[in-house]
This record gives sequence, structure tokens and C-alpha cells, in this order.
Amino acid sequence: MFIDRVKVFVKGGRGGNGIVAFRREKYVPHGGPDGGDGGNGGDVILVASEEKNTLIDLSYRPHLRADNGVHGQGKKKHGKNGDPLYVKVPVGTVVKDEDDTVLADLGRPGMKAVVARGGRGGRGNARFTTSRRRAPDFAEKGEPGEERTLILELKLLADVGLV
Repeated sequence: MFIDRVKVFVKGGRGGNGIVAFRREKYVPHGGPDGGDGGNGGDVILVASEEKNTLIDLSYRPHLRADNGVHGQGKKKHGKNGDPLYVKVPVGTVVKDEDDTVLADLGRPGMKAVVARGGRGGRGNARFTTSRRRAPDFAEKGEPGEERTLILELKLLADVGLV
């Protein structure tokens, strides 16, 4: 079965939340803020590969989601970044938005296109300390990743039809 046009939903990973934590030591003022930052979300990346010659894999799996970032921890530990999701597509794939705007043309093997960026991780309360605000009791939440619906079209079949 040869499929040359498919509609997919892509979503970048959400960034991890920053955390509110305090050290508990005798000579540290107000316990000392100690919250770490959250990790960044993963990206969705399309890679042109000679191994593929049809888009049938994506027709069975139309939702592509990258990993989320991990939340921060105490002792100023940063959360782990989400892993990017690499999706192999055939060489000659054209990536379009829903309104037929061409986002990428993967015409050579090895070409990459980031189609959905992951969200930024939130900052922990250790980042908000100043000389006047010594013990902040708040942190940022992670940002959501980009999400969109794409149309992937293999232009090899159209080229053969013209000839």
C-alpha cells in the first residue's frame, strides 16, 4: 500500500515546573531558598531518510508527542530535559501547515525540520532571591510545547505523474 499524503498532529513536550524548597540549617537566613529549575520539553523533529519510501507508518500513528521536561528538585537540582522525538520520513516530503503554508521541504537525505518546539522549563525559587527578598516562596510553572496539525505530502508521485 502506497500512501503519499497524511495528516498528523504534533506536540512538543511541556517544560517541567520549578520548585519551591528551603534549606534548613542553623546559620542560613530564613532557611535559604533551594528550589531547582524544571527541564525543557522535547522537540518534534522530522528527518528525511532513504530507508522510508511511503508515509504509511504515520497514517497508523497520526499523533506525535515529544517527552515532557522533569520538574526541579530541592538542593538546586535542575530537572532533566525531555528527549526530542525524531520521526523518519521519506526523502521528498513536503511539510505543510493546515492553511497550505509550506514549512519545510525535505529534499535530501539527512535534512531535518523542527516542526514543534518544546516548552521552556520553569525557574525555581532559588532564582528569585535578591538582597530585599531573601526567601521567595514562589516558582514558575513550565511552559506548554507547541502543538499543530500538519499535512505531510510526498512529492515524488506528483513528479512522476507530470512526466
